[in-house]
Amino acid sequence: MAMILQGSIVGVLLLLLMLLLILLLILLACKPWRFFSSLSSPSRALKVGDLERPLVLDDANAHGQSNESTRSNDLEGACGQNEGLLHSPRMHDLVYKQRLPSASLQLNEGDSVVLNSDPIEDLSVGQTVRFLSLTERLAEVQTHVRQEDQNPNLKYDLKNDLLQDLAPKAIADQRSCLSLEVISGPSCGLRCSVQPTSASRLPLTLGRVSSDLLLKDSEVSGKHAMINWNADKNKWELVDMGSLNGTFLNSQLISHPDSGSRHWGDPVELSSGDIITLGTTSNVHVHVTSKSECQTPFGIGIASDPMAFRRGGKKLAMEDVCYYQWPLPGIPQFGVFGICDGHGGVAAAKSASKMLPEKVASILSDSLIRERVLSQCDASDVLRVAFYQTEANMNNYYEGCAATVLLVWADSNENLFAQCANVGDSACFMNVDGKQIKMTEDHRVSSYSERLRLNETGVPLRDGETRLYGLNLARMLGDKFLKQEEPRFSSEPYISEAIHINQESGAFALLASDGFWDVISLKKAAQLVTQAKERYFEEGGNISEKVANFLLSEAKTLRTKDNTSILFLEFDRKFRISCKVDS
Repeated sequence: MAMILQGSIVGVLLLLLMLLLILLLILLACKPWRFFSSLSSPSRALKVGDLERPLVLDDANAHGQSNESTRSNDLEGACGQNEGLLHSPRMHDLVYKQRLPSASLQLNEGDSVVLNSDPIEDLSVGQTVRFLSLTERLAEVQTHVRQEDQNPNLKYDLKNDLLQDLAPKAIADQRSCLSLEVISGPSCGLRCSVQPTSASRLPLTLGRVSSDLLLKDSEVSGKHAMINWNADKNKWELVDMGSLNGTFLNSQLISHPDSGSRHWGDPVELSSGDIITLGTTSNVHVHVTSKSECQTPFGIGIASDPMAFRRGGKKLAMEDVCYYQWPLPGIPQFGVFGICDGHGGVAAAKSASKMLPEKVASILSDSLIRERVLSQCDASDVLRVAFYQTEANMNNYYEGCAATVLLVWADSNENLFAQCANVGDSACFMNVDGKQIKMTEDHRVSSYSERLRLNETGVPLRDGETRLYGLNLARMLGDKFLKQEEPRFSSEPYISEAIHINQESGAFALLASDGFWDVISLKKAAQLVTQAKERYFEEGGNISEKVANFLLSEAKTLRTKDNTSILFLEFDRKFRISCKVDS
């Protein structure tokens, strides 16, 4: 009997232990103590769902403590959701409040803004967070700012940093207007201009039927190609619209590989100096300028042709780039005119044609340098440094280019001056008071002056040697690999004397790539210019453009075998023309 009673007691104890164990498991699962802790704590840590960026804290001076691991993980998650809104991967714990000039920040609808911020250290538990749209953020920075910041951790100058970071790219990279001119084919001479702000005129279509640039060419499709403004990139873009005979940009096919499919091609960026070819005969020259009026004190004409079928039927890629800027941005009395003739591809020529005007403008932005040029009538140092900086910033190892730059400026009395710098074999000459002045030097290995320079390096040329590493040029921009292999290659420019331009004496300047000079001498070119000016004077219009195209046609007649580009400047007052872009 005692044994039975003892067994019953053990059974009851085991049952109680099982019940206690079950109760303990339930408590662990339900965690009832969390309700008591929430009552004792007035706030909680921020979670990813609670926080979106950008943000502004109402109390800029409030600081608190939060769990470090929770803060780190949650804020990193918030950053991932808003990638691209801010540079910093974490948020700032306050908005720096310093007065910004009211006119220092100009924004247009649709502009993108990037804000830089320092990392947040802590968010006070229970702190109120306001969510701001892009417009509200800018209003907050501009409207609710104070003169002095009380944060002792503020280590940088807000005026410089915020203005640089908040300024949209559309302001720094100013919008440009597009001008097109048909330079060959049945519709030669046809022009069209458009601004990126002219929404009603965009996109611009090129074709044979109902197009903005109407080409009377049987090889051109009804709707052949289209040009539009890419506001995100601040660039003009060209796209083939499924044409039958294809669209070429600088002799490179950009239409869909399967021409029979009538599929559209991919958009390709346009640059000033590009040549668009529709079919086989219609070539369109692209010129990109400031959207504002360009009142030039002289006439400007540009003409170019790849001469694609002059070398035994072999199609040549267009490696020349013509460009000009008058005036330079922020420097109203200076302008740059140039030709870059590429070899091994067009990339180096495009890079140099973009950098050279930028470097010249950057140097002349210094008022002391600008005043010295005006007072001494000499810009040789400006041109030399611009070439040096361009060469240093180019990253073209297997492509290079010849480069010729003509800097033109006006003094306070409207007297015009010009000075030229070059490397390679593109040349420039000026006609002033009836005298032809050569403004460049030939840097081909075969030229006398360049052979003297090469022989002075200590490694003289052999008799009859006219090339180095396969190139006929000894000076160029780019070609970094060849310059590492052969130290006799150079990018040191020749710089001419500055020339005072008498605007009453029929003065003009002619820049051309070697395709022109291969078949036409300096003396012959001067005669052709005089002949063309006499022929087109009574017709009016842009005589400079007509002279440039006349010179190009003469080079074609003489069967030049290389890309040919011409930039003609007419300084005579009676040929002056105001170039105003269509609005």
